[in-house]
Amino acid sequence: MKFSENWLRSFVNPSLSSDELAHALTMAGIEVESIEPVAAVFDKVVVAEVLAVEKHPEADRLKVCSVNTGVETLQIVCGAPNVSAGAKVPCAMIGATLPGFAIKKTKLRGMDSSGMLCSSKELGISDAADGLLLLPADAPVGVDFRIYFGLDDHVFTLKLTPNRADCLGVLGVAREVSAITSAGLVLLEKKFVSAEIGDALTVQVTAPEACPLYCGRIMRDVNLDVPVPLWLTQRLERSGLRSINPVVDITNYVLLETGQPMHAFNLAKINGTIQVRYAGQGEQMQLLNGNQINLDPAMLLIADEQKPLALAGIMGGLDSGVTQGATDIFLESAFFSPDEISGKSFQLGFSSDSAYRFERGVDFAATRDALERATYLIQTICGGKAGPVTEIKHELPWRQTVTVRGERIKRVLGIDISKQQIGDYFKRLQFEFSLSVNVFTVTPPSYRFDLAIEEDFIEELARIHGYDQIPAHYPDDGMVMLPAPELRYTTMDVKRSLIARDYQEVINYAFVDSGWELDLVNNNRPIALQNPIASQMDIMRSTLIGGLIANLQFNLNRKQTRVRLFEMGCCFIRDDESDCKQIEKLAGLSYGDVVPEQWGVPVRNVDFYDVKADVEALCIGKAVHFRKFSHPALHPGKSAQIVIEDKPIGWLGELHPRWQRKYGLQRNTVLFEIVLNSLMPRALPVVKEISKFPPVRRDIAIIVDNDVSVHSLLVALHAEKSAIVSDIALFDIYRGKGMDSSKKSLAFRVLLQDTEKTLTDEEADSAVASIVEILKSKFSAALRD
Repeated sequence: MKFSENWLRSFVNPSLSSDELAHALTMAGIEVESIEPVAAVFDKVVVAEVLAVEKHPEADRLKVCSVNTGVETLQIVCGAPNVSAGAKVPCAMIGATLPGFAIKKTKLRGMDSSGMLCSSKELGISDAADGLLLLPADAPVGVDFRIYFGLDDHVFTLKLTPNRADCLGVLGVAREVSAITSAGLVLLEKKFVSAEIGDALTVQVTAPEACPLYCGRIMRDVNLDVPVPLWLTQRLERSGLRSINPVVDITNYVLLETGQPMHAFNLAKINGTIQVRYAGQGEQMQLLNGNQINLDPAMLLIADEQKPLALAGIMGGLDSGVTQGATDIFLESAFFSPDEISGKSFQLGFSSDSAYRFERGVDFAATRDALERATYLIQTICGGKAGPVTEIKHELPWRQTVTVRGERIKRVLGIDISKQQIGDYFKRLQFEFSLSVNVFTVTPPSYRFDLAIEEDFIEELARIHGYDQIPAHYPDDGMVMLPAPELRYTTMDVKRSLIARDYQEVINYAFVDSGWELDLVNNNRPIALQNPIASQMDIMRSTLIGGLIANLQFNLNRKQTRVRLFEMGCCFIRDDESDCKQIEKLAGLSYGDVVPEQWGVPVRNVDFYDVKADVEALCIGKAVHFRKFSHPALHPGKSAQIVIEDKPIGWLGELHPRWQRKYGLQRNTVLFEIVLNSLMPRALPVVKEISKFPPVRRDIAIIVDNDVSVHSLLVALHAEKSAIVSDIALFDIYRGKGMDSSKKSLAFRVLLQDTEKTLTDEEADSAVASIVEILKSKFSAALRD
């Protein structure tokens, strides 16, 4: 919404500067997006009359002009093609300062020039010009051009929210300014034009719910050859509209002034009655913007007995428009239901000033007033005789009264506004109301479609009172420390552990591509979305690794060669108990070098055991072990199940070469995924006496079958070991030369220590012998020579 500040101040003129007025509007919720001067700064430019024009003796394109400035007659050399005797033009006097240059007395090809005749571009009024700015014949010679042309003005551009359709006219903005500043509002004088002729068109409204009010009248002998007044064209241009012809300019002017869209038809192009109806099957029409459209049966039309004339509330037809040469017109002013117009612009692929207003709501109480205003202006400017107004009225929107309670106002706004203040604010807003005790019964005006409930009116009170006048009350409550259980880790503890190991957190959508689920977890029964936001996000994820692989691809495409990522989030699965069970999981991915490139460490790809160490760090304090496992996403020989206390909690392994090729990954990718809740239990530290006596170390090397797991050996040894055995750990595995292919050699380190005394060789040997006996009896192990 753009308009001239001077136009606004003709209705309401508060004692505020342009910037202060813009700030007041913005603080009341009517955002002023920009304020721009209508012209650049210049001075000593007057309205002048060209008395005579002669050809320059030394230049074909220059002319020597005799110019009357009201004070003196000057000789000015001019090169504009449209300069002529009798023309009224702006003239920059000697000493004038124009945008970018100053005017001095000079000689052009030997002829004195004492000033400059100006174009609109040279005065900074427009960006382009074809010649001099020609003024109306009645322009007073000698008057300061800035004053005559109204250039001490600004163009306000409002960024209105959809609910404030009442401010889509200068009069509506003036009402708002009056309410905000308490400045007096000068309303338009209502001028009802009496019928001078009896001509009228019959109007049939077959869709009263879509068009509950339709007004129209015939005007004859309208002269379109008269010049449009300067004040009217200026207001249109400063609102972003160009002048077309007097009748169209007046309907556009009334639209900008009141917010009521109007349309004028060429009466000669109307056959029979006016019909407000829905389009028939197969109907077509060409609109004023040149678009030829196929009419949908849901589109409301203004038509005659033979053809469509206009797309109701959106745009008129090209054939029935008022063009030069027309003398008889039919003026239309109507109210169309917002629900009827809403969405049509999107369907058509273009919008219009009319549609923009009708779909938000237009003041139905001012529909006929706008018609009378347009009739008065047409008669004043173009002449003509008006016929009687034809008005078809059905059920208009009902303005429901709303109860506004004083206690509720105080509770919502947090401030105490007196009854007198509330009443004053409602009066300034032109709301009708009654007061009983501390309860206001308010009726919203016909131009406010956004007021329906009590909170809407409370918001209006806050706007007029001033948002900046409502003090900020900060919460005043005692700080309470939340319990931090010692027996559980927090998710932040888990994140910090991974970040310390050089991982970075990512957050992905829970909606994923069904292809990921099928490839990576063989999920044939995913939880599908009924209305996915994108075709590649059609199901709920049951694993986090699809998103991590996509993150990896994103990074590789941006030349990142080392990537370590983790995500913590919800996954969704089906089971026997529920069609959608939510489980929170933790997943990680490692790709590229094991450490960033540096001189002190040789380059090496990350492998299974590097990530296994990361997982063990996450499970610190828990009896975690890994066992052979098969997973659709993982390499069959480089994958393992993560187990704590014989309960599987997740998996770990390298990505299967097939998926590595499919997803374009050049190097090994190691992943893990764990049920998050299984990491949360935390054991409290237990105090234990530290021995003062030296430990004894014994190494045992045994040969066992390949299918015997180290974990099963350690479990058996720890279960039956002697009390003086403090630790048993594997430190070597050997397969190869000198070893049967079905066997493997395992070397264990055994630490023995007593808290009471130094161990003797006999005690140490006895404890080791018992360990060897366990290995022989339970696992058929043999000591290696």
